[in-house]
Amino acid sequence: MGLTYAEIDLVRADDLALARAGYLPADQVNQLRVLALVDSGASMLTLSRSLSQRLKLAKVDEVDAELANGDVMRADVVGPIEVRFQNRKTVVNAIVVEANTDALLGAIPMQGMDVRADPKRAHLILNPESPDKARMLLK
Repeated sequence: MGLTYAEIDLVRADDLALARAGYLPADQVNQLRVLALVDSGASMLTLSRSLSQRLKLAKVDEVDAELANGDVMRADVVGPIEVRFQNRKTVVNAIVVEANTDALLGAIPMQGMDVRADPKRAHLILNPESPDKARMLLK
């Protein structure tokens, strides 16, 4: 079994609120489509500093984050970000890393969208056992 990647859309949630209120044209909402590494062993969405800057995300906190190798680093938390995959979406904050690495989709945004990794096919899929799929659909 290899690594699982998924194309996800990242949208600056503050821009969405401004657009809904009529203060920002819809075509000026900051958003990106990225190929993210899917890792249900990680907690949060993790973005490189350059992706965070491209989305113009605001720093909302600072945390001690434990890396996969066990090292602990101080990291900025930015957001809010709407994460979209197929017909699902959720709003989360993200940890920022200085390295120019892939975006990492952790367990919190995965749970918010009710998706899971299918390691056999190395794909992100909608949860086939979801009891209430209708509530998760995009409007």
